[in-house]
Amino acid sequence: MRKFDILTLLGIFIGISVLLLAVFSNSGISGLVFFIQIASILIVFGGTVAAVLINFSWTDLKTIPKVLSEAFHQEEQSIQDLVDTFVELSGKARREGLLALEAGIETVKNPFIKKGVLLAVDGIEPEVIKDIMMAEVVAMEERHRKGRVLFLKMGEYAPAWGMIGTLIGLVIMLQNLNDPAKLGPSMAIALLTTLYGTVLANLVFLPIAAKLENKTDEEVFFKQIIVEGVIGVQSGQNPKILEEKLSAFIPNHVKLSKLSGASSNVQA
Repeated sequence: MRKFDILTLLGIFIGISVLLLAVFSNSGISGLVFFIQIASILIVFGGTVAAVLINFSWTDLKTIPKVLSEAFHQEEQSIQDLVDTFVELSGKARREGLLALEAGIETVKNPFIKKGVLLAVDGIEPEVIKDIMMAEVVAMEERHRKGRVLFLKMGEYAPAWGMIGTLIGLVIMLQNLNDPAKLGPSMAIALLTTLYGTVLANLVFLPIAAKLENKTDEEVFFKQIIVEGVIGVQSGQNPKILEEKLSAFIPNHVKLSKLSGASSNVQA
């Protein structure tokens, strides 16, 4: 089940709140106003957007909303549910044959499991099934990598444009050394562009890219379990043996929690 991932939003909110609190505690409301410089914002945001437009194709750029949405949503997946599903499929296959799985496969929500089971029902060799399914996993990793690279590149470009803004501010400041009134605004542009670029990179772009990478690793892990389960069902493995094999993927803390819950029920 897909649900909203509050942690991404919470992390960004806390990061911004800490920065605002640091500024407000030292300089008050006037200090907050001072940290807003339109020129710095234009340099960092405009420069980053320009660099991204040069770097990527329109097809890549159209995926940004979808990729960004992935960082704010979490797919609830349970390894134990996967194990139970394949144990059930294995038992049915041994009792009624592989062809019997086709009738009830529509009740399985995961399309990757459906694909694997249908391949098994068609009598395809286990090695071929594994090759086909792992090819899909590799293709998925590549799609996710392309989406992740967008944010990695933005994480590189934002600080670089912040530094460009700093250089612009310093040049303007040096040109106006004889006019003290212009030194302050010039210095503000010089420093705030670096600040904006660094904050954007380290609070938004790079953390989102890292989160997307973690989600991809998790998705690959689950699909590997599914491949092992399908191969086990296709080869006619005993449900108990298949359960033991797939249970190796369950983290130890989940196993311990399950054992402790079972022990409590027995004592009750």
